[in-house]
Amino acid sequence: MRIEIVKDYEAMSKRAAYIIASQIVIKPDCVLGLPTGSTPMGVYGELVKMYQEGIISFSQVTAINLDEYYGLDKDNEQSYNFFMREHLFKHVDIKEENIHVPDGKAVDVEAECRRYDNIIKKVGGIDLQLLGIGVNGHIGFNEPGEYFEPLTHLVELAEETIKANSRFFPSIEDVPTRAISIGIKGILGAKKILLMANGEKKAEAIYQMIKGKVTPQLPASVLQLHPDVIVLIDERAAALLRE
Repeated sequence: MRIEIVKDYEAMSKRAAYIIASQIVIKPDCVLGLPTGSTPMGVYGELVKMYQEGIISFSQVTAINLDEYYGLDKDNEQSYNFFMREHLFKHVDIKEENIHVPDGKAVDVEAECRRYDNIIKKVGGIDLQLLGIGVNGHIGFNEPGEYFEPLTHLVELAEETIKANSRFFPSIEDVPTRAISIGIKGILGAKKILLMANGEKKAEAIYQMIKGKVTPQLPASVLQLHPDVIVLIDERAAALLRE
């Protein structure tokens, strides 16, 4: 696990975009695992700039979205499908058939989860998985629990997660309480993982992820077992590591 500490969110976003762009240049037909939320928004903005400047192309890239709210249609403005299109996909030359997001309206959820795992297998696995981290240590929507959920699955979102995500909705009552998420085995199956965090609210989770024991009570701690992880954090998120 390599830890990189940068000054602030802007520096973190630029550095992460550089790492992802390097992956695309090295392997133009790479498979990128992509998250949503406020953390990666700056990264996506930087990647769009690089595309517009002719530095990178997404024409051969395959995108595997990390998760999706269950119950939301892909055209719902709060869905992660909509988020990814607004912040990245519609601004670059990625092919529609290479965009993969869980179906939040799937009637047979179990079948949808297996379909998604099979997509990851069919494309040869994820080359670079970008991650954020929740204040409770979740990665994707893998919440703290009694065991690590290995495969793509339907998740009952933790109260902390619902509260954190309520800033994107008119009220907390509007936040979906369930989501479909790639499991821990799927995340660890990525060849390289890049985890980002910024702000003092993430400092405790980052400290426990790096210094604590591996436990499903803090899902991100499992990244200690992966052979190629970059933890990219700003100074505030790194505060406890320096004490």
